[in-house]
Amino acid sequence: MAEHQPVLIVDFGSQVTQLIARRVREAGVYCEIWPFPRVTAESLAAFGPHGIILSGGPASVTVEDAPRAPGAVFEQGVPVLGICYGQQTMVHQMGGRVALAEEHEYGRAGLTVRDSCALFDRVWTPGDTAQVWMSHGDRVEALPEGFRVVADSPNAPYAVVADDERRFYGLQFHPEVAHTPDGGKLLRNFVLTVCGCRGDWTMAAFRQESIRAIREQVGDGTVLLGLSGGVDSAVTAALVHEAVGERLTCVFVDHGLLREGEGEEVVRVFRDRFNVRLVHRDASYLFLGRLSGVDDPEEKRRIIGNTFIEVFEAEAEKAGGADFLAQGTLYPDVIESVSFTGGPSVTIKSHHNVGGLPERMNMALVEPLKELFKDEVRALGRELGLPETMVDRHPFPGPGLAIRLPGQAVTAEKVAMLRRADAIYLEEIRNAGLYDSIWQAFAVLLPVKTVGVMGDARTHDHALALRAVTSTDGMTADFYPFDAAFLGRVANRIVNEVPGINRVTYDCTSKPPGTIEWE
Repeated sequence: MAEHQPVLIVDFGSQVTQLIARRVREAGVYCEIWPFPRVTAESLAAFGPHGIILSGGPASVTVEDAPRAPGAVFEQGVPVLGICYGQQTMVHQMGGRVALAEEHEYGRAGLTVRDSCALFDRVWTPGDTAQVWMSHGDRVEALPEGFRVVADSPNAPYAVVADDERRFYGLQFHPEVAHTPDGGKLLRNFVLTVCGCRGDWTMAAFRQESIRAIREQVGDGTVLLGLSGGVDSAVTAALVHEAVGERLTCVFVDHGLLREGEGEEVVRVFRDRFNVRLVHRDASYLFLGRLSGVDDPEEKRRIIGNTFIEVFEAEAEKAGGADFLAQGTLYPDVIESVSFTGGPSVTIKSHHNVGGLPERMNMALVEPLKELFKDEVRALGRELGLPETMVDRHPFPGPGLAIRLPGQAVTAEKVAMLRRADAIYLEEIRNAGLYDSIWQAFAVLLPVKTVGVMGDARTHDHALALRAVTSTDGMTADFYPFDAAFLGRVANRIVNEVPGINRVTYDCTSKPPGTIEWE
């Protein structure tokens, strides 16, 4: 991606490093995240960054074996921005002094702008005060030669520092998080103004480049893709189909655990609208039969995963096999498969590789989305002409409704009950114009029955929980603050329209301490 004047983000283990990349991408600039051991003079020369950002991290530069920015970073002749730990290691390595702060700063802090700076262009002027997000125990106490202080906070006298001649900048706070309201503008100034990047990273350009790359990789070969109906696989299918046409075969295994209408939409969009060669296998009876009596969530996942592989392999064989397997691996999956120290991560997302199928079926992988974040995938989907109902669909777990029946066995009756209640809930959210303001919303059928009164008779039926959260990446989340009238309207419809449910509750737990899904 050198033609897009890329920026390199050197990762020192911050939990929000991916947010830096997202803010840079939002400015129209291509970037990659590398763990710091990967950065060498040779790798930098090959990548050709127009700027380098040093991330935050949990270490202390005062410790002897703390991670350091490779010296080549400061010898490239390109701008460097250090964030939190990145600022501290830059200052330390260039001859300044960093020490343990007497008072740590965690959370929102007030920043005072003392001088002008290229990062502040059209954002802050001297004398301004601004809210920023701090998270540090160490702080800079003396600057290297050539640096000046341009902003401070009560516990960080060198909150923003600058070496204008070498275009080196350091921020003690985190501009990438939402709690620093002007942070995105500062990063935009760094990549566009300071680094001089063109800002030409668009999904229109990515579409054309990816089509060329897929054609070059696949040649005259054939491609197989497991289509789930989710955003990632749908966009992958549309992109690969545009590249290779009828040499793509999509296999849609319907496990009977999808949301209402999703299976029909997959067939309608890809077979009828895009004219994709689509194999549709309704295997719901097989999946539900194997899940009978199983209430352990991990066992549910295992059964669903193994059954999917079995059915997918059988359908792929009927279709004549293929040379390549396409899948919707995203950039966060790639990042999370490698730890910031450069080795394999303990959190590698093995479920993104379809059960080892590429090796078992002797196929090479095609992963055209592996450079994209989720929001970019959605933008690419619009560029490719996918319907908004598919592109903007809330995240949905691979095991589907099976894990929204916590602590209980999966039955056709319970799935049907849950599916209908979930559809009513989502319909009311759309009617209220709230769908796009919510990261994820769904219903959970609880493993308890409660007493109720309907008409002149007492009932003893299921309780249902509603869940809705706001989030940027799913790593943390807050419950959505519906008003009581909305919740009352949804509860009334569900109790009246879905036989077997007589009580509706709302989950107001954030993540952490809870998770988004219940099981």
